[in-house]
Amino acid sequence: MKRPPKPPARADKVSLLRYMALFRRDILSAQPARLYRAWMAEFRTPFFRSFLVNQPDLVKEVLKARPEDFPKSDRIGEGLRPLLGNSVFVTNGETWKRQRRIIDPAFEGGKLRHSFPAMRAAAESAVRRMAGRDGEVVEVEAETSHAAADVIFRTLFSIPIEHEIAAQVFSEFRHYQRSQPILNLAAFVPLPRWMPRFFRRDTRRAAATIRGLITRLTADRMAEIAAGQAPDDLATKIMTTPDPHSGETFTTEEMVDQVAIFFLAGHETSASALAWTLYLMALYPEWQERLAEEAECLPWLLSEGAEDTPDFGIMGQLRLSRDVFREALRLYPPVPMMVREAQCPERFRDRAVPKGSQIVLSPWHLHRHERLWERPDDFDPGRYGTENGKQCVRDAYLPFSAGARVCPGAGFAMVEGPLLLSYLLRHFRVELSDRPAPVPVAHLTVRSDAGIWLKVSRRSSGPDGPSSR
Repeated sequence: MKRPPKPPARADKVSLLRYMALFRRDILSAQPARLYRAWMAEFRTPFFRSFLVNQPDLVKEVLKARPEDFPKSDRIGEGLRPLLGNSVFVTNGETWKRQRRIIDPAFEGGKLRHSFPAMRAAAESAVRRMAGRDGEVVEVEAETSHAAADVIFRTLFSIPIEHEIAAQVFSEFRHYQRSQPILNLAAFVPLPRWMPRFFRRDTRRAAATIRGLITRLTADRMAEIAAGQAPDDLATKIMTTPDPHSGETFTTEEMVDQVAIFFLAGHETSASALAWTLYLMALYPEWQERLAEEAECLPWLLSEGAEDTPDFGIMGQLRLSRDVFREALRLYPPVPMMVREAQCPERFRDRAVPKGSQIVLSPWHLHRHERLWERPDDFDPGRYGTENGKQCVRDAYLPFSAGARVCPGAGFAMVEGPLLLSYLLRHFRVELSDRPAPVPVAHLTVRSDAGIWLKVSRRSSGPDGPSSR
């Protein structure tokens, strides 16, 4: 039986220098195979100790029961500070709590329907772009990045990706991706605050350019809000929401930090997840046809003003698409590892965990854990209807983290992903190409080592390009 590709695991024992070299290049293939069965593993370096935790009750302890005792570690965030500044992704304590109090209301379940028309417009735009690639072998990660960036700009600022500033941000972010390693020196060596972080020059330049462009968008929106002329999108909602404790709203600089992480998290992670989902659909064409049939029964007309243009209620009918996307998130979680730091001495599984230890929670290993999931390396969207699947979703499924620091955009992503997937498969068939199978590696998110190349073919056509019959 075909199995989705998985990175090679290293031998259990390598030198520290070899491990650091592997870890810096790709954190997935640097890990030993035994982690897919271990409940906990300890790693020691000259500067700190880290513990990878897979045991479900310990994961819950760290993320849900005592999150303040295990704040986010600075070691991973250090490498992203030139772009993210003091955003909600890297902060802790009272600063983080204030940021979430302002951000969370914009992403509450009932408000997602207000973002749906913008998501739908981005999906229609993606179909039209793909129509020009009919019969070609396409690098789909590039296509899904374009579509996900379009979703972010349309929902945040009510502008399409073709807008001058949006297009520049997208272009500069591709430069940033290529220049930014997953970790920098501070991930391995505890550096004092005054010491330079040794960021590459092109990384600093790209980050500064992106932040400058976002500042322009944010300042313009501040002016529109002041004039009472701002559209009712996510940026306006967040920028006009006061902290219920202090009554203060975000300053322009604070909002730039948050928009940077919305773009990084909302665009990069969604692009990764959708690209892997399309690859799985090419690998398992029987599932692809089932999703196409599901979408065939729904109104997907692309012509403007069509009376049967779908509204938010359509998401309740995309059950297969949702399960397929959920299974892709299990096999290829966009954020493969999360790191917390023990604020006081702990004891896990009768082992001393000193204060300052790094607690690594790995969705990559937890989602494929051999002692938790039935057939963990198999692609099976039907597993979520089984008792094992339901139990594992509760205990061992963390594509968006969990607890207090769960991603505020989790619900947003679970609308965006199935919607884009259904639009694309309603109009196109994807097939494997003669290129080698993609190997997952961890960059900013889980991507392919050499791209994901699929042949794209139209299913049907109409006067406005691909459309429903």
